[in-house]
Amino acid sequence: MSDAYTPDDGSGIDATTTPGGTEHTRDEYEPVEVFPTEGMDLRPGADSCYKCSTCDTECPVAEVNDEFPGPKFQGPEQWRLKRNEDTDIDDSVMKCSNCMRCDSVCPSSVPLSQMHNTARGLYVEEQMETLSREYIRNRILSNYRTSAWLASKVPRIANVVMNFGPARWLMERTLGVTAEREFPAFATWTFREWWADRGGPRVPNDEKQVAYFHGCYSNYNTPEVGKAMVRVFEHFGYQILVPEQGCSGTPMFANGMLADAERHAETNVEGLVEAIDDGAAVIASCTSCSMALRQEYPELFDLKGIDDLAANTYEALEYLRINEDLEAALSESEVDSQSFAYHAPCHARNQGLATQAVELFEGVEGVTATDVGDSCSGISGTYGWKAENYETSMAIGEEMFEHMAADEAEVGMTECPTCAMQMEHGTGYEIRHPLQVLEAALC
Repeated sequence: MSDAYTPDDGSGIDATTTPGGTEHTRDEYEPVEVFPTEGMDLRPGADSCYKCSTCDTECPVAEVNDEFPGPKFQGPEQWRLKRNEDTDIDDSVMKCSNCMRCDSVCPSSVPLSQMHNTARGLYVEEQMETLSREYIRNRILSNYRTSAWLASKVPRIANVVMNFGPARWLMERTLGVTAEREFPAFATWTFREWWADRGGPRVPNDEKQVAYFHGCYSNYNTPEVGKAMVRVFEHFGYQILVPEQGCSGTPMFANGMLADAERHAETNVEGLVEAIDDGAAVIASCTSCSMALRQEYPELFDLKGIDDLAANTYEALEYLRINEDLEAALSESEVDSQSFAYHAPCHARNQGLATQAVELFEGVEGVTATDVGDSCSGISGTYGWKAENYETSMAIGEEMFEHMAADEAEVGMTECPTCAMQMEHGTGYEIRHPLQVLEAALC
């Protein structure tokens, strides 16, 4: 988690402690706003940066794009520059893919991604022309939930139109959405429609409850992942709750649309915290969604219950590995022989979950899962859908593509829906979610 903190807004002298453990009082210095985000002071974390450049060497964008200045500049250096009121945010901040790898490698726990998110928010608010093609395109991409909701009303028509060659060409020419990628298909029956039709939870159990944050993609595009989650958790006797929810905000953070993200966060926090108060843990089947609820929400927003949500949120497999004896449950399982090339998403690695899927299936008869390396897939949500980023996205993903091609696996596997898009796009593999493999083994 970030070392940034929110100063007490009361009067008088308040003691605070920096990440280095030194106690200060408020009259020693006036808290400096890094970027004008109300109530936030990033000074303690920023001053911990000693320019080792570890973050820059880990950055997948900087690795393939010599013009990108890297996380160190986008975070602490921009903070120092912003002390001068006449200094603008450098527009290169919009080239950051929000993979958040820099957070996990910084030896001083500098809140780099928090700085990047706030910098993008300020750049969009103060420097980006709202009638520009870039702003309109980014607004549409970041509010994918709205587009998906509309498409879900006429999914078959949407699937034809969105992948009609001339329509894709027109979207690239007018909005800058690359024509190189095929749009993912919208399900004819969303997860929430399926959930309502089945009558909600089928296992009543007040002692074992989880609230499922399905996110946009599992609802509108891959409800089979949500169904697998339900069946696996019910297999272990859990009562499943599906509260009202919006987007996790991940695409909005990456595009500097922080006001949009906060509106969705308000809905999510309210519904999920109510479930937590009733005894449920929160689980997500997308690692970017769990990352948002756990880290980005408390870093960026001041909402009642937000810390409780962060403390009680888990990725789905992570929660089962903590609370159930999966090794014993899978010891007698056997599935049709299949080998998987597994890619750990950046947002899984940032949560310490990089090896869980490979470890989980080691003892399952018929399943072979091989980690294809620690490289980034390169798509990073909406990043790789922008025409100007497409070549960079594919260059970042090249190492992953090569490792998958060298592996003898038949199918790809990952927890992240956009990583799955990139894996399929770059290799032609069919991609599965670990929950689907677990469902096949247990249910």
